[in-house]
Order: sequence, then C-alpha cells, then structure tokens
Amino acid sequence: MAGEHENLVRRMYEEAWNEGRLDVVDEICTPDYVGVGPYGNELGPESVKRGVTSRRDAFPDIHVTIEDVITEGDKVVARLTFRGTQKGEFQGIQPTNKEVAWTGIWIYRVADGKFIERWHNYDMHGLMEQLNASQIE
Repeated sequence: MAGEHENLVRRMYEEAWNEGRLDVVDEICTPDYVGVGPYGNELGPESVKRGVTSRRDAFPDIHVTIEDVITEGDKVVARLTFRGTQKGEFQGIQPTNKEVAWTGIWIYRVADGKFIERWHNYDMHGLMEQLNASQIE
C-alpha cells in the first residue's frame, strides 16, 4: 500500500505539475476530493486542475522536486520544492522574470486508491519576498 500511495504523489507532481498532464488529476483524485490550505480550499478534481494551471501560467517552466515521501496508514506526506521563473501574473504581481523557489508540506488521505483529502502549507512569504512583493495578498 505504501508504494501505491507514493506512486499517487509521483503522478501528481511529475505528471500533472511537471508535464502539464491534467488528465492525470481525474485518475488520482476522487470526485469529492477536498484540499484544505491556508490560501483557500480545492473542491473536486477540476479545482486541482485550475490550481495547477494557474501556477503553470505564472511559472511556465515550473518544476516540482519531491524531496521526501512518508506513508502511514491511509496518509501520505510529501515534502516538495517548487522552482520556476515568473513569466505570468501571480497573486496580482505582474511578471518579474525572476527565478524563484519555494517549499512546503502536503498531506494526502487516500481512499480506494485515490486522493480524497489534502492539507498543505507552503512558504508563501518566502515566495513573495523573492518576487519583491510588499504584501501577501
């Protein structure tokens, strides 16, 4: 089971995020998926796709590195590093052409071989500092 959970993480970040294959999201998230985060919630796979798309639009060369994956029961934890160059608008900030990196922790709950819930937190403040934003929106 641990290997299956880790594979879901790899598919999310290597295929959906890094390769832009959004169809993968439908394969690995349940229809009633709920993602909870400090800057808003995601409800369903379409919401996940919108989140991936908005980041890929802002950072077209985005690459996610999976630093660690830990599994326990029906949960899988991923420590991730995101890197990219801001070429599109992000959080109201016009393109800066700056290369940035940010890290975070994502915790997923798996049911019937798919993600059903997610909680995450990432270094938005550090990202905004790299973009020279004076305030976090």
